[in-house]
Amino acid sequence: MKIRNLVAVIAGTPLLLACVSTETVRFQANANQQAMVRDGRQAIVSKSRNSIVLVSPASREFQSGTRPVFVIGINNLTKGPLEFAVSNIAVHQKATDGRVVALPVKTYESLVAEERSKQVAQALLVGLAAGANSFAASQAGYGTARANVYSTTYTPYGSYNRVSTVTASYFDPTANAIAQANAAAQNDAMIASTVEQGRQSLASLEQSVLKDNTILPGEWYGGQLHFEPPQTDGSDAPKSYRINIVVGSDIHEIEVRQEAVKS
Repeated sequence: MKIRNLVAVIAGTPLLLACVSTETVRFQANANQQAMVRDGRQAIVSKSRNSIVLVSPASREFQSGTRPVFVIGINNLTKGPLEFAVSNIAVHQKATDGRVVALPVKTYESLVAEERSKQVAQALLVGLAAGANSFAASQAGYGTARANVYSTTYTPYGSYNRVSTVTASYFDPTANAIAQANAAAQNDAMIASTVEQGRQSLASLEQSVLKDNTILPGEWYGGQLHFEPPQTDGSDAPKSYRINIVVGSDIHEIEVRQEAVKS
């Protein structure tokens, strides 16, 4: 049972944590911008000379202290291609003490590197669990039997009874073979599940994360934008930051206010 519990944790079984605080975002529209609600989520449309940018949070709420994730949509209004590079996106937070703090944007390549490092660490844990599982199975079928032996001793002065404990070790090859076969099957399933989870995570990044792109005339392009979480002073005070999105020669300045969800 202990091995199974360990495997369940390593496989990524979510833990239910009490009192997890969440935050939501709102947009402050500037000139040539319109704040709206799309599919129950806040959104903002920013129109410039050559492009339109649509920004919306990837989820209705963020867990406090985690990286915000936004979905960015870009439309090319020109008759020629526009160059877009994730490295030209900048996020800056205005802290409560007046400082301006940069919130580094995570590129697709950096997210992939993080995921691969995570998979290496997970593979080590799975290997430890598989080794423990195999060792436990190798001990199956071994046991110790004890029995009491009664004997009578006769002497010129009479007889008396004596009880002796006899201990014997035994080995059941059938039980051992079954246990090791079961352990091998469990280990194979655990390893296969870990590999598949890793494959799916990398595929999800490939499909969803914003990347450098040449946007053709009239084309819409978009994806997820990940960046470091805004700093906090330990209170529930709202956090304000600006996302600058460069498309060709256009700069779209998106003002965001992130605040705790009131229970």
